[in-house]
Amino acid sequence: MKVKDAMHKGVDWVSPDTPVAEIAKLMRAHDIGCIPIGEDDQLIGMVTDRDIVCKGLAGNGFDASRAKARDVMTEGIHCCREDDDLAKAVHHMETLKVRRLPVINKNKRMVGMISLGDISQFAPNDLMSGYVKSVAAHH
Repeated sequence: MKVKDAMHKGVDWVSPDTPVAEIAKLMRAHDIGCIPIGEDDQLIGMVTDRDIVCKGLAGNGFDASRAKARDVMTEGIHCCREDDDLAKAVHHMETLKVRRLPVINKNKRMVGMISLGDISQFAPNDLMSGYVKSVAAHH
């Protein structure tokens, strides 16, 4: 099975200057846990619900009314390709200990997102079991 067969399609990103409050509202509205961050037509990072809490709300001097994506985002981005085997993407996520990856096409354009939930619907049990143990471990 290929990543494109399991991923969520049509994911967008926001600017690093997007207010954190707006990102949280997008997450709630779309029932998602992360938003990719892009600038100059390139992905540059990711904001997760955990980033908002741990880097933002739990941080000293955090002002939610002024905070921007760049203040809480995890910089750098790891992706997989839509034509990758699902097992390859799962192993990549396992190595990185992440629950989600943006999916790009051959033109390096983001075309979707693959998540733990998506994988749970399609991956064989043995592959899924190893992945969950790795991602759920403390790091």
